Amino acid sequence: MIAITGANGLLGSFVVRKLHEANVPVIAIKRAGSNTSQLADLPLTWRTADILDPLSLQEAFQGVTGVIHCAAVVSFSPRDKEKLMTVNVAGTKNVVDACLVSGVTRVLHVSSVAALGRQKNEMLVNESSAWVDSPYNSAYGLSKYKAELEVFRGQEEGLKTVIINPSVILSQGNWNRSSAQLFKYAWRQRPFYSDGSFNYVDVRDVAQHIQQLYFSELQGERFISNAGAISIKDFFQKVATLFNKRAPYIKVSKPVLKALAMAELWRSYLTGSTPLITRETARTAGTHFSYTSDKIKRTIQAEFQTIDETLAWCAEFYRKQMELKN
Repeated sequence: MIAITGANGLLGSFVVRKLHEANVPVIAIKRAGSNTSQLADLPLTWRTADILDPLSLQEAFQGVTGVIHCAAVVSFSPRDKEKLMTVNVAGTKNVVDACLVSGVTRVLHVSSVAALGRQKNEMLVNESSAWVDSPYNSAYGLSKYKAELEVFRGQEEGLKTVIINPSVILSQGNWNRSSAQLFKYAWRQRPFYSDGSFNYVDVRDVAQHIQQLYFSELQGERFISNAGAISIKDFFQKVATLFNKRAPYIKVSKPVLKALAMAELWRSYLTGSTPLITRETARTAGTHFSYTSDKIKRTIQAEFQTIDETLAWCAEFYRKQMELKN
């Protein structure tokens, strides 16, 4: 029996579906009051636990032999720094400790390419890249790096662990959350875009890779899951075309982007919304880091959707959602 933390999240819900399709029995872990409607069509066993509550995790892991740890906070907002460390680091520590005392033997931890760190003189990053403090790193990346240290501790204490490091996950889902906000931005025909690029991967591919890695004999290693990189301009042009909308057409310089980030920060405080631009994202604008998936391709013959396949799949979902609202 496999327990999945964050089972109702953007990635976790697809992992649940992938394992259900393979007839793998799962325990779906959620926090009290969480919305589970996206998995309502599946006959799942739900257990309520909070990764910040060690005792609730121990109870949720009863009768479980393996855990896929998807639960995490993804944010680049300065107001979430403390929350990132609490949920991503302390939460992962609690998951590892609960596994050790509950008889769990196998743990797959969902990390991020952000945990590998970024340096100005290292534009191609792989699994062997060492974390070095750098202005190109984010608080989110630091939290995921420290979370990995907890997983490696669990490995030393007897757990069989494996880590997957996805890049920006593109998915269908709630476009008010995480990377899905990029599609919302394009739909609303916002005029601005910046220089730079980002690395991406289809959520369906990540779920497939998680299944393969979990059931492999691999342990004590991490694997990058990244389909490729795309410029911010090209991304919005492709998505705007799929939406039949106007693409962003005003290129914003880094100084202007930093000013917009400050304005966004105040807007987010006043409205309680998530800022679209932060000081961290503005600071890294114009950079072009790439992450190689050679290891995961070589080890489990991992395959990836093309960017056009992924964007078409995502855009169709969001377009239909908007049509239903109208």
